[in-house]
Amino acid sequence: MPAVQDTLEIAVLAYPGAQAAAVHGLTDLFAVANRLAAAQGGGRLPLRVCHWQAGSGAPAPVFDSHPGHGGRRVAVVIPPSLAAHPDASTVSACCPWLIEQHRQGAILSAVCIGAFLLAETGLLDGRRVTTHASQARQLAEAFPALKVEVDAPIIDDGDLITSAGLMAWAEVGLRLVARLLGGSVAQQTAHFLAVEYQGQDDGHFNPVLGHGDGAVLRLQHWLQAKGAVDVSIASMAAHAGLEARTLLRRFRAATGLNPTQYCQRLRVGRAREMLEWTHDTVDHIAWTVGYQDPATFRVTFRRITGLAPSEYRRCHARLCSSGPGRDPSAAQPLAHRTHR
Repeated sequence: MPAVQDTLEIAVLAYPGAQAAAVHGLTDLFAVANRLAAAQGGGRLPLRVCHWQAGSGAPAPVFDSHPGHGGRRVAVVIPPSLAAHPDASTVSACCPWLIEQHRQGAILSAVCIGAFLLAETGLLDGRRVTTHASQARQLAEAFPALKVEVDAPIIDDGDLITSAGLMAWAEVGLRLVARLLGGSVAQQTAHFLAVEYQGQDDGHFNPVLGHGDGAVLRLQHWLQAKGAVDVSIASMAAHAGLEARTLLRRFRAATGLNPTQYCQRLRVGRAREMLEWTHDTVDHIAWTVGYQDPATFRVTFRRITGLAPSEYRRCHARLCSSGPGRDPSAAQPLAHRTHR
């Protein structure tokens, strides 16, 4: 019988130079969230915070908020740094560990120049990513396979999260609280701590990653990286190394969705971000996220969100204050590259 999973572990990577305020602030934030979730009831598993110290070898735990408790590791947070970028020894010590956590289904998140360490793993290749505005060009030049977006304060790509500001660790922490304990707990935590939280409405797609099916998880990571664009059941089955019929059965058992529904939610999630943060037309957004027929996109978007794309933009647009004269190109990636 497997051990009872009585906590959900969030690992905070305390690498040399990591901002102490972020490491300890996240610990306090999750403690507050646990207290508020317990007051709400509902039997949710508490968040267990472990500090993993990176040194000459692989990261090792040096602090545990719930010693003696079991549970799986669901997320890793790479804090920002007030000093220089992570050095070569830190990179060589941390990257294999980070890759293994991702392979096992943990969400990896990086704050500010923590994105440089996450980029060293190669997991961000081909992905949208953000970092501090002063570091964006350097990140794009060092890792041309990344799609660095200078306008986005946070990019939540399901299994990988990056944020721009030095103090954005609070937003990242609240995003994880929303996923693991619920949106109302995240909002209450933000209110208690008196910090701003952009939040996510209840329709935001949070993929299930902790199901333990390695083949399905490998496919999910591939779909996240591709944005679920130009994929078919045959290509998904081939990537997972499964027969199509077996894939359909195992994918639904692991994620609660069939592959087509899963891909639709990934595409609509990307479309929602574009509607919020860019002035691109709905037709252009439909094409970008993989729909050749804008009418099909509109029907799918409404079915999943309950709103037409234009209605969603009116309710959620975050660039309205920029005015009609804003340069639309400002929201585009800073750099693209197919391979490192």
